[in-house]
Amino acid sequence: MAKPFRQRPRNDRPPRKDQGRPSPEPGSHARADEPPAPPAGPGTLYVVATPIGNLEDITVRALRILREAPVIACEDTRTTGMLLQHLGIERGDRRMVAYHDVNERRACHLLVDILKGGTDVALVSDAGTPLVSDPGYRVVSIAREAGLPVVSVPGPCAAVAALASSGLPTDRFTFYGFPPAKSGRRERLAQSLDDQHGTCIFYVPARQVPKFLLDLEGACPTWRVVICRELTKMFEEFIAGTPAEVQAALVGRTLKGEVTMLAAPPIGGEPVPDDDA
Repeated sequence: MAKPFRQRPRNDRPPRKDQGRPSPEPGSHARADEPPAPPAGPGTLYVVATPIGNLEDITVRALRILREAPVIACEDTRTTGMLLQHLGIERGDRRMVAYHDVNERRACHLLVDILKGGTDVALVSDAGTPLVSDPGYRVVSIAREAGLPVVSVPGPCAAVAALASSGLPTDRFTFYGFPPAKSGRRERLAQSLDDQHGTCIFYVPARQVPKFLLDLEGACPTWRVVICRELTKMFEEFIAGTPAEVQAALVGRTLKGEVTMLAAPPIGGEPVPDDDA
């Protein structure tokens, strides 16, 4: 079987600090009692997006980074281990570092130390793009403050995928992540929505979908709502209508996991003509 092409694009990481230094004189050798040379430069933190359902959505660049990275930081080592197996990437002797909401403060300092030692780290979430309602902000922020290189490896993102296929306006949108679990805060969030926010995007646990639809019905009953479930998978589904209509469509159904919910104000007035019309 042919070996994968492993050439690193020039813009993937900045040049090492020792580039341009003169090479040792011919015949010169380091003394045995001399300490080992320090690393040429810091490692790079790669923020790698992974599939949200369909494994064919992995990018060629993400595959290469995951194959080459000596350290992978992930929410759940078992989930990421299974992903690597499905993608045909051998785990080998690479280090898997658990990085999640519970241990984020401690783990981020460990990862920064690894980067400062000259080792590359690939940061992934269980699915989709890290930091987008997933852990990762703290380590990226600290790495940036420390002057360490951070490189984005873009790819799947449930919020963007849902928006692009929802039929709702895309010229302006606001991503809210997960709505509050407490009813009072969730109601206030629904009441705060207005047409200045554009299309509003939420990640909603299945058990909260009926409650959040009731909140939207009370606050903005004429808005258009789209629920996207099983994105990129075989049973991908979009349920659209007013909050009341979507509630009616879900009667007798049991949703699982979490869904991406979008809400947008009704379209009013005449469409704006093209400049060349």
